[in-house]
Amino acid sequence: MSKPIYRPTRARLLSGIAAALLAAGCASTPEAPPPAPAPVVQPAASPPPPAAQAPAAPVRLQPRHPDTYVVKKGDTLWDISATFLQDPWFWPEIWYVNPQVRNPHLIFPGDVLTLVWVDGRPRITLDRGEYGAGIDRLGPQVRVELLEDAIFTIPYDRIAAFLGRPTVLDRDTIDRAPYILSSRRGNLAHGAHTDVYVRGANFVDDESFAIINVGRPLRDPDNGRLLAYEGIYVGEGQIVRTGDPATLRLGATAREALNGDKLLPVQTDFPLRFTPRAPDRNVEGRIINVLDGVTMVSAYQIVTLNRGSRHGLEPGHVLAVWQAGELIDDRIRGGRVQLPDEFAGHLMVFRSYDELSYGLIMQASNEIRVLDWVRNP
Repeated sequence: MSKPIYRPTRARLLSGIAAALLAAGCASTPEAPPPAPAPVVQPAASPPPPAAQAPAAPVRLQPRHPDTYVVKKGDTLWDISATFLQDPWFWPEIWYVNPQVRNPHLIFPGDVLTLVWVDGRPRITLDRGEYGAGIDRLGPQVRVELLEDAIFTIPYDRIAAFLGRPTVLDRDTIDRAPYILSSRRGNLAHGAHTDVYVRGANFVDDESFAIINVGRPLRDPDNGRLLAYEGIYVGEGQIVRTGDPATLRLGATAREALNGDKLLPVQTDFPLRFTPRAPDRNVEGRIINVLDGVTMVSAYQIVTLNRGSRHGLEPGHVLAVWQAGELIDDRIRGGRVQLPDEFAGHLMVFRSYDELSYGLIMQASNEIRVLDWVRNP
């Protein structure tokens, strides 16, 4: 599987903005589909099904949508889209790219969005506010530094802590990663701001690492196949003396570091601006884990899915969540009855690996639990 990305900094969140935002979602049915029977899951060894385009569906505006909207600091693209649309993942269908506007896919506080009709179809046009227009007039180098003020797709504060935590580890990464050997006192556990001995790499002075504890295995509930291991964030540390073993000084920690914990590079390249849209092909998977180990999920919590890039999932893809129907006893006629799945909310994928993805619950109208289904909206 592809290697995880670890610690972003706001100064580099712009990486891949233009390419990510140029992606357009396919039109998919905006209404929650009727309850579906239990899905047929492809065997692990089978290749993913070929891309299948969903039939076109009309764009549904909010009954009380505004004609114009002035973007405010703290807005997200999802919030703005939901202001105009009943189905926010249809944003690519109504966004009008003005070739006269520099960085037309970036939206800044103060920009004015106007709903117009072109050939009988709704379109959102952009007029730069004073702040955005001022950025456009700056030199390229200064402008790049200020572009980070463009709004994000999803709330940054909801996933900021998560972004610094390697959360998916494959077996090869675990086996090859350097590790904590011990400390001068021979302790098994180590607190913040202490020195520990580390081995397993050609360390460089002042090199920084994320400290990760290898957690439980993440398995596909459909077939029991091992997908990855959960990476539990401990903290960060910096090399203060090279050699074998080298010495690493722990910084602030979220939990005690243990002998055997892994050292992984601190990386920063992580785009947070992408277009909400439906997947380009049919996707059906399940929630297999919830960050922080809770079993009941609510809005703005992070979940792990057993589907990833090989199944067509990319950052920005929106999926409907269906509460899995239970199998119960019929005390009247006897036998067992499979209850139908019930619509429970929507999530947006913000990080994808080969066979796994992470999504943020954007809206929950019912209880969402581990092993609930996710499908095209």
